[in-house]
Amino acid sequence: MTTQPTQSPWLPFGTADHADIRLLCLPHSGAGASAYRAWGAGLPDWIGLCPLQPPGRETRRHEAPLSEVGPLVAALAEDVAAAVRAPYAVLGHSTGAIAAFELCRQLRRIGAPEPVHLFVAGRRAPQIAERSSRLGELTIEELADVLRRHGGTPDWVLDDPGMLRLLHPLLTADFAVSEAYAYTPEPPLDIPITAFAATDDPRAGVAQLAAWQAQTTGPFTLHELPGDHFAVLAHADRVHAAVAAALRGV
Repeated sequence: MTTQPTQSPWLPFGTADHADIRLLCLPHSGAGASAYRAWGAGLPDWIGLCPLQPPGRETRRHEAPLSEVGPLVAALAEDVAAAVRAPYAVLGHSTGAIAAFELCRQLRRIGAPEPVHLFVAGRRAPQIAERSSRLGELTIEELADVLRRHGGTPDWVLDDPGMLRLLHPLLTADFAVSEAYAYTPEPPLDIPITAFAATDDPRAGVAQLAAWQAQTTGPFTLHELPGDHFAVLAHADRVHAAVAAALRGV
């Protein structure tokens, strides 16, 4: 899958102008745009994969990570409006889901072309308060224990105190984006929302993902996936099929 280069730091792999529709993907806490590169390889060619790169990681590792969703989406929305050709959809996993939701609302606020669909996974609906992991208060050993419970972090990282010290500021900021998020009521989005709920995710259960329905006046679809918090990545083929079905004919 080829993409055209772009000057936007948010879009390190390009804007997929060749495709019929673009899929902008926001990563989970601690991850960067590359998390979606292999995952997205199974998408049909008419969907152009556009992983988004928040500050503080990979190609933007020398920038300070953002710990609040407002400044994050304010900056991102300007680049999306300027660089991404419609039609496009947005997908977010975990912290990326709340950022994707607020990105849609920010694009609406500034009068920019809005996405045609929002896909979310691994995060309870925005109107349901999140629990705090208090990462900023934890020792490196306690941080490793929290990450083990969440899953998705390689053992070689969990067993390397030096690596955990490097990741600690980024993880603290990313978790704060989701856990310190204060929902402000606005009119529901008028675009379809599709939610992917993992059957064994203690932080974002099926009922909590089903509650995303309140955030749209359009169609809402809930897909259940077996597994834990990272089921949306583990079952890429099923997610790709659902995404393609939702976007076909848009």
